[in-house]
Amino acid sequence: MYETILYEVADRVARITLNRPEARNALSDRMTDELLEAFERAKADPDVRVIVLTGSGDRAFCAGADLGGLSENGLASPGAIRESAPFRLFTAFPKLGKPIIARLAGHAVAGGLGLAAACDLVIAADDVKLATPEVNVGLWPMMIMAIINRNVAPKHAFKLYYTGSRVTAAEGREIGLVTEVVPRDELDARVDELAGAIASKSPLGLRRGRDAFFAVEGRPLEDQVAHLLGELVELAATEDAREGITAFMENRPPDFRGR
Repeated sequence: MYETILYEVADRVARITLNRPEARNALSDRMTDELLEAFERAKADPDVRVIVLTGSGDRAFCAGADLGGLSENGLASPGAIRESAPFRLFTAFPKLGKPIIARLAGHAVAGGLGLAAACDLVIAADDVKLATPEVNVGLWPMMIMAIINRNVAPKHAFKLYYTGSRVTAAEGREIGLVTEVVPRDELDARVDELAGAIASKSPLGLRRGRDAFFAVEGRPLEDQVAHLLGELVELAATEDAREGITAFMENRPPDFRGR
């Protein structure tokens, strides 16, 4: 079905793999379209509770986008920008409705780092490197700065942007770009363990909680509390919440149905 990605579902987890290893899994318009289609497929599938995003091989998670023709691709108007592949991709993550984990077995640079940072959790092998090298060719990580700035404090972000130098996965964890760093031979086991643990939770609770996280972002405190309190009241009335509380009282695992 796909030319540039792989898609598989097992144990309530959808694994989406960037599959252009010969191009270090660089983003193309075709890949972006296929990623967006795969996101919608996973979002609509009731058997999928968690998404794992990774790249083929151990050389690169994603090397970013092809810069060829960037200044001539017809993105002069705001309307064209909002219809473009990069805009649609990076604004899709808050709308996924399901947790997404980035599995980094290879380096994540430029737009590839933005792609990883847009995920909810990032699990990286200990020899992975991260970078925003755009400044080295006279550019700036404009497209991904909005994503990185949500994860990294300004002083650390500016160092990435100004120098273009690579940082280790451990340094990425220290500044907020990476959730966990594990030895390479433990990467798959840890990602599977984490995805399985999340997949065992209420899919309804996960979706509504994740949606609420993005819904209140940047709003005044009073608005956030009011919105979240309303969400809590509605969530507490669901079948999954009643099942979870009953299971806790009966000292048994809950049987969440997503209702």
